[in-house]
Amino acid sequence: MTDTTQTPTLDLGPQAAVVARLAEGVTDEQLADPTPCPEYAVRNVLAHLAGLARAFRDAGRKDLGVTTDTRPDSTVPELGPGWREELPKVLGEMAEAWCDPAAWTGMTRAGSVDLPGEIAGLVATDELVIHGWDLARATGQSYAPDPAALQACHDFLAAAADEPDRPEIFGPVVPVEADAALLDRAVGLSGREPGWTRVS
Repeated sequence: MTDTTQTPTLDLGPQAAVVARLAEGVTDEQLADPTPCPEYAVRNVLAHLAGLARAFRDAGRKDLGVTTDTRPDSTVPELGPGWREELPKVLGEMAEAWCDPAAWTGMTRAGSVDLPGEIAGLVATDELVIHGWDLARATGQSYAPDPAALQACHDFLAAAADEPDRPEIFGPVVPVEADAALLDRAVGLSGREPGWTRVS
């Protein structure tokens, strides 16, 4: 009897490319601007994206160590020199790591938390979609996330919305109309106000 079950996978490449293009559009003058993340300026969101890309690259490879053992809330991340070259590079490496179906199986670790590969892949997707929105809103850029990544992000956040042990990385759910755009609903589920602007 043939086992027809398949490990769910998602190509993170298109969404990683969207985030890389947004980062390329950030000017030096915008690095200190506020973002929808209250404690993060634009430079901190960019640094967080670089850090999470390294962490989830290594989580996908099952190459566990310093990058996967560091809690994301341990410090406010700061940009290092050469970030304009480094960020698109590590985003691409992250996406490549999750192209391997083996990344989505077994156990791995990210943010010092052990979790199934499938869940880690969805967390990585959520991070790219929501922080892409943060970056776009903070810098006044248009944002069209990869549709498959957006759907996976929304479904992941919706499944966790009513859990009593909802992760602390998410703020309280912001109510959004049921017929609102999928991106707005995902943003609300992440604990952000979909109407946030730079002058909020």
